[in-house]
Amino acid sequence: MRATMTLLLAATVASSPAFSQGSSEHQSHHAAGNPTTTSAAAMSDGEVRKVDKEQRKITLKHGPIANLDMPPMTMVFRAADPAMVERVKAGDKVRFSAEKVGGEYTVTRIEPSK
Repeated sequence: MRATMTLLLAATVASSPAFSQGSSEHQSHHAAGNPTTTSAAAMSDGEVRKVDKEQRKITLKHGPIANLDMPPMTMVFRAADPAMVERVKAGDKVRFSAEKVGGEYTVTRIEPSK
């Protein structure tokens, strides 16, 4: 009898709206909150305005950057890979990915626009 009561209580709690809502919210939190998956795929359009090879920085006039929740603007980014500053020049139209790394906005991938 005690086992039946325990099973009945567990089934009642699991099917209650409060329990299912919390579980659903918890699952959606994890699905939406994975920045690695989101940022790895996110590419933004931009135009190279300046390249500072010594400082390993690229100034980009860019459109919205979704994974950083950033509106269009012109700003300086650190290049994650030193070779990036060798592949671009002022005036180049590019597609790029950026992330905040160690407190700095950083270009993690850059390629010519098609």
